[in-house]
Amino acid sequence: MTDPETDTQAPAQTDAGTAVPIDQIFAGAPHGIGGLNVKLGLELVEASVGRVVGTIPVEGNTQPYGLLHGGASVALAETLGSVGSALHATTMDKLAVGVDINATHHRSARSGLVTGVATAIHLGRSSAAYEVVISDDRGRRVCTSRITCALIEKTVLTG
Repeated sequence: MTDPETDTQAPAQTDAGTAVPIDQIFAGAPHGIGGLNVKLGLELVEASVGRVVGTIPVEGNTQPYGLLHGGASVALAETLGSVGSALHATTMDKLAVGVDINATHHRSARSGLVTGVATAIHLGRSSAAYEVVISDDRGRRVCTSRITCALIEKTVLTG
């Protein structure tokens, strides 16, 4: 993956295909998986720098008409893209923080699980970006999102 900031390849130590054990993903985070992810019922299925997969149930994450809430889709997308970005940032001893997210909602989901697949589209030294496709149980696209995270020095957040 080319880094537009330098027009060079991303750092060699970034291995987009190496999966990280799921139980290690949030082990070092001060608040674990995070309260919102617990409320969403988020389950991480797969995690590597290049690809992160997770699910949430539709039930409990609906808006007043009984459809999957668009905000739940965005929260799922942000988590998956942030996990990938954080895994990439770790290779440079940095932290990832979200700076931009957008979403297009294509269809509704009324039941079952939705699955998000975050795929890296840019892995640089100062930012990482992911496209996240969220699909229903029948494999139909529910939402497409893009998230960009800034990669910052740890001292910015830890003092």
